[in-house]
Order: sequence, then structure tokens, then C-alpha cells
Amino acid sequence: MHIALQREEILKPLGYVAGVVEKRQTLPILSFILLREQGGELTLTGTDLEVEIITKVGTKAQGMESITLPARKLFDICRALPEAASIDLRKDGDKAIIKSGKSRFSLLTLPVSDFPSIQTSQWDLTIKIKQGDLKRLLTQTHFCMAQQDMRYFLNGLLFEFGPNRLRVVGTDGHRMAISDAVLENPINTPKQAIVPRKGVHEMSRLLEDADNTVEVSLNQNHIQVRSDSFTFTSKLIDGKYPDYAKVVPASQSKIIHIGRDTMREALSRTAILSNEKYRGVRLVLDDKTLKISAHNPEQEEAQEEIAADYAGDTLEIGFNVSYMIEAISALQGDKVVLGMSDANSSCTISAPEAKTPLYVIMPMRL
Repeated sequence: MHIALQREEILKPLGYVAGVVEKRQTLPILSFILLREQGGELTLTGTDLEVEIITKVGTKAQGMESITLPARKLFDICRALPEAASIDLRKDGDKAIIKSGKSRFSLLTLPVSDFPSIQTSQWDLTIKIKQGDLKRLLTQTHFCMAQQDMRYFLNGLLFEFGPNRLRVVGTDGHRMAISDAVLENPINTPKQAIVPRKGVHEMSRLLEDADNTVEVSLNQNHIQVRSDSFTFTSKLIDGKYPDYAKVVPASQSKIIHIGRDTMREALSRTAILSNEKYRGVRLVLDDKTLKISAHNPEQEEAQEEIAADYAGDTLEIGFNVSYMIEAISALQGDKVVLGMSDANSSCTISAPEAKTPLYVIMPMRL
């Protein structure tokens, strides 16, 4: 077996595939990637049995013998080579010999038959969506996922396939994000799926902000995203996602329009002196002004006052400042809209005249 390619051809697809491979594996083969011919092209496959990524390398590989190589070592070797370096890969017994210029590396291989693959059944649903739209949905919601929550179904994102839209929802029980993308082809039977945290991050890494379409397929146990350059497959979380619609306030009596950058910068400055553990800030809403303050156990204080488009009763309420900054940063445009009712009710954050993305943040006592 012999493969000749350029460093730049393999480095990016290799980085995607190596990223899914865990450093510490119970099975040695799971720290390896599979190189094989598929449709006359060289493909790279990596998996941890939960997520599988297949990427294409722009190299002809007809009649190539499949081979497994240690993912991290191969990636580090290719990354350390000079730009525009030529790479020559040959198999020699149970070793692989990599040559580039005067550099030579000998890597261990494992039997190709040991390399696992995620077995998927027939797809129940397949949609087409712009790659950039799918990436946007993940970018606007992923930071609201829970981390290692006992309610395992919160450790991922809800994908809700509706009649004419794909909705993605994330929540950790203290905040929630909702984002929509319009689908060109209607769906007859709405479906839901919970994509696990690692699957969300790996999918987001693969997607680009581009107008070309990708295919998203779904069945009871798996989700798969296919493009011209990659195939991503992930197992789903088996569980029932909470009824997120009940969390969204039905009506709010206090609506505040405020400059997005002004609000974010004021929150960032105030956060410097907030309690490092609880990250709480106090908001005091008054006629035409919004006051933001924070203090910490060292008796240090920070105060900000900014102009706000609001006329109504005074309201004093506390929030986790990190939650607010992340939500505001994920929005586009010059203005944000805050919706509130009283000190014990959730706050919504959105862009003017846009239903999504919508962020809901629970208040906290200070």
C-alpha cells in the first residue's frame, strides 16, 4: 500500500476526525483512525462508539488497502511538518512508514477488522438545510446545555423537526435558549431528538458558515449529518425532554429596549466585582435608566448606569451575570429587548422584532 499526498490536503480533515477520538480509551482501537478507499477517494474515520466522523481527503485512492493509525500521533506529525510538505505513507507489515523530506516516522497499526462502526438502521426522516443555518442554531443554543446533570436529558440539545422549521432548544434548568431555522420542504410528521453534548460540539466544529446544503437524517437512535466533505453520526439521548414551552412567559408587563453593546459592556465591567461563585448582579429598572450593581464577600462594589428605553414602575431583580452576557453576545444587531414582569419571574432576552433566538433566564436572590 502506498499513499502520496500534501500536508494541507490531510491536515484539516484529520483534525476533525482526531478530535472525536478520546485520549484515554478502554479499547486500544478507539484511539486509532481508519484510512480507507470510499468511492475512489481517501476517507478518514474516527469514533468513540457514541459519535462517528468520516471526512474526505482530496486524494485518489483506488485499490488502496485499508489501514488504522494512531489518531493523535498522526495528527501531531502532520501538523509539525513544514507547510506544503509532501507526505508518503506506506504499510510495512504491522507498521506504517511515513516519509516527508528527510523526516521518517514508523507508526504501529492495528487490524482493520477490529475498527468499530456505528450501525444505523433505516432513517425515519431526512431534511435539507443550509450548513450556515444549522451552525447558527448550534451557536445560539449550545452554551445553555447542562454539564453532567443528573437529569441526563438536559446534557444535550433538543432538535425539534416541525412542519416547516427546525427548532433547537437548550436548557440547564436555570436558563433556556430557543432558535429556529426555516425549512424549504414541509415535514409531515413532527419529531424530536436529543443530541448529546459531545455530538453537539463535534457537529459544530464540522459545520461552516456557508450556503451549501447538508442532509440531516433521523431515526429512533441516531442523527446523521452529511455534506460533500464529511459524514457525522451520533447516538441520541434516550429520554423525554421537558415541555420547554411552559417555561416561556406568556406575557410580560415590562419591556425594555437597550443598546446591545452598551448592555454587554456594562455587565462585563460589573461582573469583575461580582461573587466568583454565584456571579450575581442586581438590576434596578427605573424611568429611562437601568442601574447594574454587584458586590462580593470582600465588600467591594461595582455600579453602572445606562440609558434604557423604558417608562414604567421601578423593578429590582437579580440575575447570573454570565448567563446574561452569553445570551446578549449570541444576538445580532444594535439593540436587545428585555422582557420582565416582577422580581420573581423569568427574564426574556431577544432581538427586536425577532421571535428567535429567544433566551429565558431565571432570577436569583441577592
